[in-house]
Amino acid sequence: MLQISNLTKSYGTQVLLDAVSFNLNGGERAGLVGRNGHGKTTLFRLILGEEHADSGSISVPAGYTIGHLSQHIDFSEQTVMSGLGFSEEDFLRHPSEFSGGFQVRLSLAKVLVSEPDLLLLDEPTNYLDILSIRWLTRFLRNWKGELIIITHDRRFMDSVTTHTILIHRCKVRKIEGPTGKLYEQIAMEEELYERTRQNDEKKRRETEEFINRFRAKATKASAVQSRVKALNKMERLEKLGDIQDLDFSFRSAPFAGKWLMNVEDLCFGFTSGGPRLIDGLTFAVGKQDRIAVIGKNGKGKTTLLNLLAREISSAGGDVKLHPNTKTAYFGQTNINPLRND
Repeated sequence: MLQISNLTKSYGTQVLLDAVSFNLNGGERAGLVGRNGHGKTTLFRLILGEEHADSGSISVPAGYTIGHLSQHIDFSEQTVMSGLGFSEEDFLRHPSEFSGGFQVRLSLAKVLVSEPDLLLLDEPTNYLDILSIRWLTRFLRNWKGELIIITHDRRFMDSVTTHTILIHRCKVRKIEGPTGKLYEQIAMEEELYERTRQNDEKKRRETEEFINRFRAKATKASAVQSRVKALNKMERLEKLGDIQDLDFSFRSAPFAGKWLMNVEDLCFGFTSGGPRLIDGLTFAVGKQDRIAVIGKNGKGKTTLLNLLAREISSAGGDVKLHPNTKTAYFGQTNINPLRND
């Protein structure tokens, strides 16, 4: 069981959590939601003791253990842990040799071997293929301990959780049920709040107009005094402020040609003379094309992008770019650099 009481955390003038309180009871699996930059990962770091709150407390029972799967992959050991679909030959491989999907499984294995009471998962479906997500869904549904999960995949979240926790306007709300139910409640409450605020402001203006109009008339003195007293007792509801987010958009360079890239007979294998992961691949990328690369983990999706971005060399074939084509590449894990050509 996790107990959070009056927890406050800010960075300079930016307040993320303002005296928030909630409990995570035995066997509850909660989805943690909220806008980007509003404190979800920060709350995880506070629970893990990686950061300290400005005030408030986080309490767990004696001997209660917490396991954490971060969205950033980092391995300190040189060999694989067993289980989760790895073969005996995989045991001697360095973790960095695996695809991102299998690296996520490795990270999860590191957490599970400690048999924690509470499991904190930060974007666990990143880099997972459909089969891996199905496996993870079944696993989490059968998880007997407590769970808090952060993911932008609301369908996946709702399929494995029993409760939803929302960070909103520096406060925390927790309900039993899926994310949509909580978002609907918040929307209805804020709509009602705004209508009430507007009605109160209308009454305030009408009262002030009456007072100003009849203040000097002796026959209205009693009524004016009554309205003054009522006005002083009226509580002013503040207008809800706009919510800041980390939304952004990409700028794209203009392109006048028809074809940006032509891939001809592309081949790749990790060992010389060994089996090829990619063999004789040919395709073209035209203007306005948006292409999804799909396939099982370890079958070459990331390798293909690395070849197209010229991060690695092919075993044959060619990748031809139009002279006016500008490319940008964002690697799969935090280990890869963000590079702009």
